[in-house]
Amino acid sequence: MKKLKMYMDGKWVESISGAYFDAFNPATGELIAKVAEGTREDAQAAIAAAGRGFEQISSMSVWERSRLLTSIASVIEKRKEALAHTLTQDQGKPYHTEALPEIEGTIAAFLEAAEQIKWLETSVISVEDSSKRVFTIRQPKGVYGIITPWNFPFMVPAEYIAYGLAAGNAIVWAPAPSTSVCAVALAECLEEAGVPQGAVNLVTGKGAIVGDEIVANPGTDAIGFTGSTATGNQIAVRGAGKPLLLELGGNGPTIVLADADLDRAAKSIAFGSFFNGGQVCTSTELILAQKDIHDELVQRVLQHAKEIVLGDPFDPRTTMGPLNNEMVVAKNDEHALDSLKKGAEILLGGKRVTNMTSNLFFEPTVITGVTEDCLYCQEETFGPVAPFMSFSTHEEALELARKNKWGLVSCIFTNNLKDSMYFAEKIKAGIVTINSGSGGGSNVPFGGVAGKQSGMGRIGGKYSLYEMTDLKAICMDVT
Repeated sequence: MKKLKMYMDGKWVESISGAYFDAFNPATGELIAKVAEGTREDAQAAIAAAGRGFEQISSMSVWERSRLLTSIASVIEKRKEALAHTLTQDQGKPYHTEALPEIEGTIAAFLEAAEQIKWLETSVISVEDSSKRVFTIRQPKGVYGIITPWNFPFMVPAEYIAYGLAAGNAIVWAPAPSTSVCAVALAECLEEAGVPQGAVNLVTGKGAIVGDEIVANPGTDAIGFTGSTATGNQIAVRGAGKPLLLELGGNGPTIVLADADLDRAAKSIAFGSFFNGGQVCTSTELILAQKDIHDELVQRVLQHAKEIVLGDPFDPRTTMGPLNNEMVVAKNDEHALDSLKKGAEILLGGKRVTNMTSNLFFEPTVITGVTEDCLYCQEETFGPVAPFMSFSTHEEALELARKNKWGLVSCIFTNNLKDSMYFAEKIKAGIVTINSGSGGGSNVPFGGVAGKQSGMGRIGGKYSLYEMTDLKAICMDVT
């Protein structure tokens, strides 16, 4: 049985306690590795190593850091199939349709950061005093603590690590325990690519221990976190006073108006609801359909759902694997039962699959008659569900959207340009997509908005660099 160590100060080390925790394949329940279980003392050692590593990474030129990121991308490309295999084995997503594309997206993240940092420009500011010149520069924040989730265990860390290193920060990283095997695999790529000693430090273990230490320790200068709103709120308290980049939960509504292209809407909704088993912060978890087209849209989404193939995530025929862990499956159980008690009708799914190789498989689920007090509206389900509500007027749809506490992504389907812009400007969300369930790409600013519960700050392209650097004004007297 493999025993996986932590990566600190350029070395692979065991936990100070000597303890390990078990990593399981969610599709089979098979034990795949034992992972070092870090302690607060381990996290403190990693932070200290990052403090030393910061001196080296921050002193590198922009072009040197860009070349480093390109080297990381090359190593990941070389190991692509093996990394995708680890991803499927550790996380559960289908190898061919989701794991390989995630590794490709990880490669792209490092390459994009390598380019973005080279062309990040600042300004010269005109001032009243003719004897003075004022210009701005961007500098790294220092030691950046990052805590990453299990749903995209390569892509999400890459969003922080690539841009953090590009900006000249040193990284202390605590991954989700249930996908720590993936984290070790990515750290191996960073080591092979020649990341400076101490520039990236991986501490595996319980979030309440190693993650909390990273957030609260005065040795970390800034914090990045992607995950649940509840955990994000705890981080905001424990990391008070530090710059926080928090990408939290999402359950923004998808609104389908009567004049929409229903084939396009249904295809997009099905993809958004069932991709990665619905374990995506931007997944389509609440659909508001205008009454005139509600039933027809439901039937089209239902047909897509019936075509999903659950099974072994390594089988090319499989289009959806297991959910990642018992906690998320139990939440899907709870939300489905809650909706039934409140008058909704489950047209398909709504329960675990009992004849699979583990008890973490959950049926693709389509539900109608969802009401505002259902958990599907009140919480982020994070599962393969398409819950429908109906509305009559634009104002009713906007009121439902206004009451929604999430502000990450909302979608509008309509063929009317005026209506599309009306909804896009009225809905409070970081991204509003029109006639599509996906955003514009990895360089588009991504994050929550004020007054909602989807976080703060922006990830994506140069916006990540803005978040992960400090803007400094330099004022010079030239007389």
